[in-house]
Amino acid sequence: MGRSYKKRSHFRSRWCGSFGYLHDASDPRTVPDMERTAFSAMSCPVARALDRVGEWWSILILRDALHGLTRFDQFQESLGIAPNMLSRRLKALVEAGMLEQRLYCERPPRHEYVLTDRGREFRAVLVALYAWGSKHFSPEGSSVLLIDTETGRVADPVLVDRASGRPILDPSFAFAPGPTATDGVRRRLAASPWGVVTAPASTTAKPDRRRSRSKPA
Repeated sequence: MGRSYKKRSHFRSRWCGSFGYLHDASDPRTVPDMERTAFSAMSCPVARALDRVGEWWSILILRDALHGLTRFDQFQESLGIAPNMLSRRLKALVEAGMLEQRLYCERPPRHEYVLTDRGREFRAVLVALYAWGSKHFSPEGSSVLLIDTETGRVADPVLVDRASGRPILDPSFAFAPGPTATDGVRRRLAASPWGVVTAPASTTAKPDRRRSRSKPA
């Protein structure tokens, strides 16, 4: 029993010097990778998106991938994440179509993880998170700035409607039931200050693509 205790004490002293966070219950790196409820069966696009990237390590892996990291050891060094947890998160992102696994060394077999088109489109989500986090959770000042590389000006990201160019946070925009909306979705939108019961019919006529043919003389 004394030997067993000695081994445990040696293990703790060996690792706690470099990784003090292992005994901090408030640090996310100590939270076990527990099973969670799957959202993929829900009709809400937000829930389905969270089912793929809602775990915080997944979002940070995508952040690093967008900064050019591709290899397992690079992600591990950047994030300080346990190898088994990193393996699970990378596998999940590959299965979600966010990353593609490519063999870069045959002996021993080693893979890199490259962003897919779907993964690259997540950049807009990260920019929105950056802007929100910088505004509300950086009292000491921004550690990273998003700038216009042509002018050097600091950018102020906003989400806009592609068609009108107006900010999405404008009160004129609201969520409406889509073609596959369930009764539950319709009730939730009807009770929401950011929802409407039905979408107004489009008043834009579709262009007639038929070509006129000249009558024979």
